[in-house]
This record gives sequence, structure tokens and C-alpha cells, in this order.
Amino acid sequence: MALAFNGWVYWRLGAPAGLEFFTAYVVEKSLSVDNIFLFLLIFQGLRVPGHLQHRVLYYGVAGALVMRGLFVFGGIALLKRVHWVLFVFGAILLVTAVRMLVTDEPEMEPERHWLLRGVRKVLPMSPSYSRESFLVRQSGRWNATPLLLALVAVETADIVFAVDSVPAVLAITRDTFIAYSSNVFAILGLRALYFALADLMPRFRFLRPGLAAILFFTGLKMIASDRVHLPNGVSLGIIAAILALTIAASVVWPAGKRGG
Repeated sequence: MALAFNGWVYWRLGAPAGLEFFTAYVVEKSLSVDNIFLFLLIFQGLRVPGHLQHRVLYYGVAGALVMRGLFVFGGIALLKRVHWVLFVFGAILLVTAVRMLVTDEPEMEPERHWLLRGVRKVLPMSPSYSRESFLVRQSGRWNATPLLLALVAVETADIVFAVDSVPAVLAITRDTFIAYSSNVFAILGLRALYFALADLMPRFRFLRPGLAAILFFTGLKMIASDRVHLPNGVSLGIIAAILALTIAASVVWPAGKRGG
């Protein structure tokens, strides 16, 4: 569907717009792979049964569509009115890239997460999952189930990732329609991508360095955009090359293999 829509953009708005959409979509889709890893940690940490994970992701995706819209429209409005925000967005990408390289992969510990502890203080909690419900009525009052905690954690994770991914897309295009539609199609495929890659994620040992390289590249491109114009075709080639090297390196030197 994303490629078909990309074809329509290419036909209706021209080749440059079609290339912008495809490049932005590839960037957003690549960064969403890191979201999948965090979703996996959330589900493991909260012990969400496999048959209930799709429900959390369904509502998580719906919430993400709204939040990404706010981020995209707000970001472009800022860039049009305050030019130096360009360098702030670029710096965010560079800092995130460095943080990915120097820090270990995140861990999900529900008992220590401040937001989940806050939800527990505000809402009475049911100790167990109840079918597919986020809320259950017990002893005459509504209680939140652990499924609601999982949804809150997923939505929070997406907001955090939007801070990185939206500036990365804005480094490719400042067109509101292309920026948001590329985000929408990348997010709509997130749930299916999760179930396709959840079991394979531990094998991509070089995923984080690869994503860090993409963020670093887009950050530099955004900061230098006033003086250096890099065609989107070149940007797409660089991003595709980074992804190819990341996958190839993970296959050649898999996790746990010595001498690599």
C-alpha cells in the first residue's frame, strides 16, 4: 500500500515529491525497527500474553497517528517561523545517535518506571489480565488491568521515538503532506512488522549502530542544509547502504559468534 501510494505521489506531484516520500518512508520504517525492540521488552516486562499483544499495538498505532501528526505539523510550523530550530532538531539527532552508540540496549523494569508507578497510584489495579479489557469492574469500582499499563508504556515509547524520528523525516522534506503521509504508512505497518520481526530482533546485533549512523547522517544533513544541498537520491542511497551493511554484518557476524 505504501509503494502504491508512493506511485500516486510520483504521478500526481512529480518525481521529486515521489523520491522525498520514499526516502522519508525508508527512514521512518528503519527507525521504527528500534520501536519494535522496545515493544518486545515492554511485553516481556509486563508479561503480556501473546494473544493480547495485538490489542495493545492496535490502540498504540491509533494513538501514534495522532501524536505524529502533532509532531509533524508543529515541527514544520516551527521551522517556517524560527529558522534556528533547524539546528536544534539536527543536534537532537546527533545526540541521539551518540547515545545509541555509547549506551547499552534499554531494559524494561515496570516496577521502576515512573510513569507506570504513577498510573498505579492514580488507578486501582487488577492483578491479572481480564480477556481483552483495559478496565474491569470489581467490587463496585473500575480497576485498570495490566493491559492498560502496557498501552501507556507503548504510547510513551512512541512519543519518545517521535522526538528522534520526526526531525529525521524533516531533514528529508519540509512538505507537510509528504512528511505526515510517510509517517502514517510507516506506522500503519508497525503492528504487522512487530509480529514478523519480534523473534528475529536478537539476531540483528548491529541494528543500533546502523540506526545511529542513519540518525547521525540525517542530523548532519539538517544542520548543513543551508550551505550544502544533498539530493534526496543521494540521501536514499546512503541510507540504503547503511541498512544493507547493518544486515550483512549481522548475518556474517551473528550474536554470540567468536572471532568476529
